[in-house]
Amino acid sequence: MENFIVSARKYRPTTFESVVGQKSITTTLKNAISKKQLAHAYLFFGPRGVGKTTCARIFAKTINCTNITPEHEACDQCESCLSFNDSRSYNVHELDAASNNSVEDIRNLTDQVRIPPQVGKFSVYIIDEVHMLSLSAFNAFLKTLEEPPAHAIFILATTEKHKIIPTILSRCQIYDFNRIEINDIIDYLQYIAKNEGIQAENEGLGVIAQKADGAMRDALSIFDQIVSFAGKEVTYDNVIENLNVLDYDYYFRLVDVLNVGNYSDALLIFNDILNKGFDGHNFLTGLSKHLRDVLICQNPETAILLQVGEKIRARYVEQAMACKAEFLLESLTISNQFDLGYKSSNSTRLHVELALLQLAGIALKKKALSMTMN
Repeated sequence: MENFIVSARKYRPTTFESVVGQKSITTTLKNAISKKQLAHAYLFFGPRGVGKTTCARIFAKTINCTNITPEHEACDQCESCLSFNDSRSYNVHELDAASNNSVEDIRNLTDQVRIPPQVGKFSVYIIDEVHMLSLSAFNAFLKTLEEPPAHAIFILATTEKHKIIPTILSRCQIYDFNRIEINDIIDYLQYIAKNEGIQAENEGLGVIAQKADGAMRDALSIFDQIVSFAGKEVTYDNVIENLNVLDYDYYFRLVDVLNVGNYSDALLIFNDILNKGFDGHNFLTGLSKHLRDVLICQNPETAILLQVGEKIRARYVEQAMACKAEFLLESLTISNQFDLGYKSSNSTRLHVELALLQLAGIALKKKALSMTMN
């Protein structure tokens, strides 16, 4: 049986160019390499799964390459690159600060730093989750970080920069990694699907991208899960089935009936949602997001903020044209209030139903007001 390699490992970027969604950072690092302006310490900060450790490894590989390409990428052919690719390089050292966070661990590291590299120019020390170091360990690390040997470069990676003491931060060049945009995730998943001979609908990949919340690693893990479930055809329907995500269609139908004050159909739709096993709180949160998305589609300038597939985008635009801004704004206020009060409610079902009745009441009040004026 052939060994399966998860997509997060199989398609992990190996060049600056292949890193997704961090163009400004990769460009800056390449410029630093080309101009030979390398700092002795870097801090890579950002959410999980956005490429911090990946960029650190690519940077470490490239600065030790003996035949850097004109694009300032590693050649992948010299002995330094080959040893790095085979995980036998003595130039790159990785430390997980989550499990090696004591003063003794840092002392072992500082002792190791004194040894110059046998091959290549630099010894690169990548310290992941550096915010997990104890205060004593940080203080023990200070002197080495401030005045390291010429051959030593430190790359610290963290998701929680505020936990790092200021004296450490002041000694590093700080790079802030962004959450990866939904469209970038969709494009990369399509690239992987094509390589693997998988037919994938953009709408389905869009749900995966939203579920990943800006983390490419999470998106790749979810993608593997869906492929295991659906096989060689990833569709919107099998994605929402496997991830237990509430179908867009429920929200479109719900807003349509609320917009005309049809509270009975609204209650029946919610009952159907509960019967399918969905949580009332998640429903309210999703409703608020849907109302927001419909609202931004009323203006072409803000419609670009909506990151979904073309078919679903067309439905949002169609519903936006059918609803008035006043209705959407008032609905957003009501749904948000009920969302905040959900956990303190004694009867969560009644709580959501009251929200739907109030939302339907917006249109009913306007109808009553219109009839009075006539």
